[in-house]
Amino acid sequence: MSEAAGGPHPHGAPYSRHYSEKGFRKRAKSYLRRAGREVGEKVLFLYYTLEEPELPVWARSVIYGALGYFLTPWDAAPDFIPGVGYADDLGVLTAALATVAVHVTPYARQRAREQLDRWLGSQ
Repeated sequence: MSEAAGGPHPHGAPYSRHYSEKGFRKRAKSYLRRAGREVGEKVLFLYYTLEEPELPVWARSVIYGALGYFLTPWDAAPDFIPGVGYADDLGVLTAALATVAVHVTPYARQRAREQLDRWLGSQ
């Protein structure tokens, strides 16, 4: 990922301070294995959309906030609670994806699905 996409982000979205490229890469695979394919697909759609050089600052801010929320285990429904731990994350990710949907390219979707298949196995 480019420095512009993965570097410091002064955007003021809530939870954006919890997102970092290094933290995402370190934790994403294990979190997504627990969260499942539906959550994983949304996370990776957003993640790969960050690589788009023409992505507006406001959209980047929305994505950083959503991914930061996902990476925070202590949120509205702590992630360790079986059955409900990732339900709030799914809601936040869905809202973020709907907000920036026009900027999510087919290439970002393809890369996300390929990565998810590598981490979780093919469907």
